[in-house]
Amino acid sequence: MNKKTLVIGASTKPNRYSNMAMQKLTNYNHDTVAFGMRPGEEYGVTIDTELKPYKDLDTVTLYLNPTRQKEYYNYIVSLKPKRVIFNPGTENPEFYAILKENNIEVEVACTLVMLSTNQY
Repeated sequence: MNKKTLVIGASTKPNRYSNMAMQKLTNYNHDTVAFGMRPGEEYGVTIDTELKPYKDLDTVTLYLNPTRQKEYYNYIVSLKPKRVIFNPGTENPEFYAILKENNIEVEVACTLVMLSTNQY
């Protein structure tokens, strides 16, 4: 089942987990969009540097530390994804509460592991 996913904190550097996630998401045929600090393209996914009003998102997967997440709280909530995945190093109880108040599922997990074990 295709789960349209937004990768926040996307990078063109192959050693970054966000980059590995974009590759694996596309390999598993999930529609993938990305936001990062630097423009680029990886695996057919354009990394946007402007916040866009993406539609029909199933998942937002985060690759930003909790301090950097604050400026994106309202944006992520406005996208109305079904869930937000907090990858290792992105855990943020303050943001969990905001998401839950807005009926958005919170997953504290690793996108790469979830994909590899068919739990995505």
